[in-house]
Amino acid sequence: MSDVVARVYITPKQGILDPQGKAVQQSLRTLGFDEVGDVRVGRFIVLRLAGIESTAAEARVHEMCDKLLANGLIEDYRVQVDGGDR
Repeated sequence: MSDVVARVYITPKQGILDPQGKAVQQSLRTLGFDEVGDVRVGRFIVLRLAGIESTAAEARVHEMCDKLLANGLIEDYRVQVDGGDR
């Protein structure tokens, strides 16, 4: 069984104030990138899991997100799993 790599993308939920995203948006417009309509700044986490098949790994990563990695009240997350026995 090979290692599984899980990528977790965490972003603020729609409607949640994102001051960092607003600051980036304003800076991009100041630099002449007027086409930028909205910016949401989040986090990207890469996890390497050993000794687990991909379906079980995906379930475990969702548990990790629900318990620690993402704040379900204000953040959404998406998990992508590669490798293992998929």
